[in-house]
Amino acid sequence: MEWFLKQDIVAQAMIAGVGTYLLTVAGTVPVFFFRRAPRRLLDALMGFGAGVMVAASCWSLLLPALERGGIARTTVGLLMGAGILFAIDQVLPHLHPEFPEEAVQEGPPVPWRRSALLMLAITLHNFPEGMAVGVAYAAGDIAAANVLAVGIGLQNIPEGLAVALPLRRDGMSRLKAFWYGQLSATVEPLAAVIGAAVAISSAAFLPYGMAGAAGAMLYVVVEEMIPETTRSGSSDVATLGFIAGFTVMMVMDSAFG
Repeated sequence: MEWFLKQDIVAQAMIAGVGTYLLTVAGTVPVFFFRRAPRRLLDALMGFGAGVMVAASCWSLLLPALERGGIARTTVGLLMGAGILFAIDQVLPHLHPEFPEEAVQEGPPVPWRRSALLMLAITLHNFPEGMAVGVAYAAGDIAAANVLAVGIGLQNIPEGLAVALPLRRDGMSRLKAFWYGQLSATVEPLAAVIGAAVAISSAAFLPYGMAGAAGAMLYVVVEEMIPETTRSGSSDVATLGFIAGFTVMMVMDSAFG
């Protein structure tokens, strides 16, 4: 830990981003041993991830943004983050990465392979999470940033599995399904570096960046994750998973942040 504290902010953000990626890898490993899992279990796990993201947006990003920049800057940042994701969602052809075998193409119609559309969606989904980690470290509160990074990593575990396991069940090879599962977080270290570098370049930008990352993550949760977890009719377990994830992140932030 002492070695980590001696690193500069951008390096800390990059290391934390790599950590969130490795937790995605860990969550994807079961695809080598199992071909399928109960859909209710996957819905509960994805609900857990959504709860972690909402709690992280509130406790780790929006509250610090309010303290640093006030309500006006925080509101602008929140709306900008969500608005940018909304705009990209409309113009970028993609598939929702969770439960990809059920996904239909969104955005402008293009004759691209489903794998390309899936990769675009994965990048769109995970970039805000990496940005959130980066701006958290730029804020200077290492303990709070570590808690956020751990929370993002925790929700990456079921996310990687929810991408990989349906692909494996539909006949994709173990290695290829694992590849797509771990791919769901490969963009996060780069996004963390970008978020930290931009945020430390301007103190005035920091509350906008924190609120913007929160807005983008909230957009992903409401537009993508929650609908995907309830599509099969398992809204009860998905909701319980959401409450559990929110509670875990809230307690972590209160105890260690």
